[in-house]
Amino acid sequence: MERNCLGIKLKDKIKNVDIRKKTKVCDALSFSLKGKWKWAGHLARYKDDRWTLRSVKWSGPRGTRSRGRPRARWTDEIIAMAGGSWLDTAKDKKLWHSLGEAFTRTGSIQT
Repeated sequence: MERNCLGIKLKDKIKNVDIRKKTKVCDALSFSLKGKWKWAGHLARYKDDRWTLRSVKWSGPRGTRSRGRPRARWTDEIIAMAGGSWLDTAKDKKLWHSLGEAFTRTGSIQT
């Protein structure tokens, strides 16, 4: 779509990175990861025990998971970046913000 807006054809062999610099359009993946990181920070800093925070802390039913690749949980990427105690880490806004920049820069974390 960005190529079409600029009138660039594939045979012009212009890299997507260069096109992205010209259009200044935000990458959808980094935009969604940034929103997820900010929302996780808000959840961790809640003072009361809201249902949203309880649902994030909930570990689910006990027992074995089905065969195959385990389904990714909402917190898996956050735990991979901030560690298992991410709820405590998020209470320090400056640290959380710096980790968030690294989180969105990496794209997606392979778990």
